[in-house]
Amino acid sequence: MNTRQDLCNCLNADWLRLKEIGEEPPSPRRIRDSFAPRFACVTLIRLAHYFHCKGLSPVARFLSLVIFVLFGSEVHARLAIGPGLVIPHPNGIILGAGHVGANVTIYQQVTLGAKLIDFGYDPLKRPRVEDNVTITAGAKVLGAVQLGQGCVVGANAVVVSDIPSGAIAVGVPARVITPSKSN
Repeated sequence: MNTRQDLCNCLNADWLRLKEIGEEPPSPRRIRDSFAPRFACVTLIRLAHYFHCKGLSPVARFLSLVIFVLFGSEVHARLAIGPGLVIPHPNGIILGAGHVGANVTIYQQVTLGAKLIDFGYDPLKRPRVEDNVTITAGAKVLGAVQLGQGCVVGANAVVVSDIPSGAIAVGVPARVITPSKSN
């Protein structure tokens, strides 16, 4: 996210997707909307990443600290996240992934991170989240695993191996299930 226009485009995509999911008619995002309760954390995450990309590390770290103080969430400023990010309840999330794709929904208490301490932030030791993934409340995704496009990680699942595209993963450790077909 190297330009102000990239920042605005991401925030607009995030806002429109939040409105879509909330089943409200999409409306243009205004400056005041950037700090609406369900959107403030996303705004701060985007700003921290923007300042990181601009080489303004002290500002990026300060914004990451603000996220931590306000929401109890840790999000590294260097984490690249595609447009359409929705975090309905931002409390207690830890986003230490190597990459997060577009149109991803992340619920409260989710952890995306390395299996062992990695203060160097090596993306090869961290999860990769593809597009259109939903990670539900309390899920933990640890290590160099990949969450395939459109997969869903169930509540409190612990993912330590790859999840294929379109799959549903549940349990500890997470396993892929096939949803039952209703008659």
